[in-house]
Amino acid sequence: MEYLTSLNIAWREALDILLVAAIYGYIIHLVRGTRAVAVIYGLVLVLLVYYLSSELGLYSLNWLLTNFLGSIVLIIIILFQGDLRRALAQMGAGRFFKKPQLAEAVVDEIAQAVMTLAKAHVGALIVIERHVPLGDVIERGVPLDAVVTGSLLTTIFQVDTPLHDGAVVIRRGRLAAAGCILPLSSKLKAQSLFGTRHRAAMGVSEESDALSIVVSEERGTVSIAMSGRLTTSLNDQRLRRVIKNALDR
Repeated sequence: MEYLTSLNIAWREALDILLVAAIYGYIIHLVRGTRAVAVIYGLVLVLLVYYLSSELGLYSLNWLLTNFLGSIVLIIIILFQGDLRRALAQMGAGRFFKKPQLAEAVVDEIAQAVMTLAKAHVGALIVIERHVPLGDVIERGVPLDAVVTGSLLTTIFQVDTPLHDGAVVIRRGRLAAAGCILPLSSKLKAQSLFGTRHRAAMGVSEESDALSIVVSEERGTVSIAMSGRLTTSLNDQRLRRVIKNALDR
């Protein structure tokens, strides 16, 4: 206790500690539940082997790891390029200062359309823009700038319409574009239960903080992809709750 009372921490040191803690906290939040965690464990193991090789006099192994770790910054950038790009995009988009807004009526229209499409086994992919702008995705589609209604969404995804294969993007509560082409994720490639729509939903969620809603044409199930994670078998109540919770973050 005497040692603690004798500490004299200036405001600069306290601010420095708080900033470092905030950065580490944000990094942990960013990579939690993703494949980046396994990569971090691998890097920690390499550092442990490097330390043991130095202590035990394993000079060849130590020399090899010294050269490997000499380029650690470049290695981290290569391994975490997707996560770093998403983090910088979120920070640049003002994630900490504003929240995307979506009216209750718009959420109701989306949920109504999704459940109607799922019941009819009509495939659909709806992307809701959050903090990170999806201008490049919207530019690759057909611009609409229309009011979001359940009837419009169900019409777009009917099989005999020219826009049913792509995704629709909702920006600031309006239907910005349809027929949009999304990047495909490699995570679900080996899983036969999920098709191109699910991979596209995962892909845009990995490269941005967008929320993607997928209706499976074969099974008539509803899934949501966000932050590179897929939540499946959603009913109407859970779908509405997930959308609202995501937009409140």
